[in-house]
Amino acid sequence: MSKLSTKDAVKLALCIAVPLCIGAAGGVVTRGSLQPWYDLLRRPAFTPPSWVFGPVWTVLYILMGIAAFMVWQKGGSVPSVRAAMGAFTVQLILNAAWSPVFFGLHSLGGALVVIVLLWAAIVWTIVLFRQVSALAAWMLAPYLVWTTFAVALNAGFYVLNR
Repeated sequence: MSKLSTKDAVKLALCIAVPLCIGAAGGVVTRGSLQPWYDLLRRPAFTPPSWVFGPVWTVLYILMGIAAFMVWQKGGSVPSVRAAMGAFTVQLILNAAWSPVFFGLHSLGGALVVIVLLWAAIVWTIVLFRQVSALAAWMLAPYLVWTTFAVALNAGFYVLNR
């Protein structure tokens, strides 16, 4: 295994820090709306305990960051890398938008639209990452699986609370 240069270590740290910061910002919005609004919602039977979300998202954000770093390492001026990183940015923006829409605006339907768009953006990102690095694409698979579950969960909240 080769040692990372200082420049690459900084790039890796940045790639991991950006998704983690987005997650932390979403956590701030979430914590502010748990009581009483979220606590009063009817929940789908498959809703996991609240404590599950933090650890799962932390792992997913770290995997996302490592995957982005692997793609970025292939060369920022390479068209396939630029396209892949563009898709990655779009899905990050949608990821960042979900918590404020669901928890901040209390819009279950709006959040459902955002998360379906997020799911599609993740698929698009995986397809483009695959063109650059198969391993990086596979590292996003748990994110797609969790987001698929989250789409079903959001849809359940929407149906039960409209």
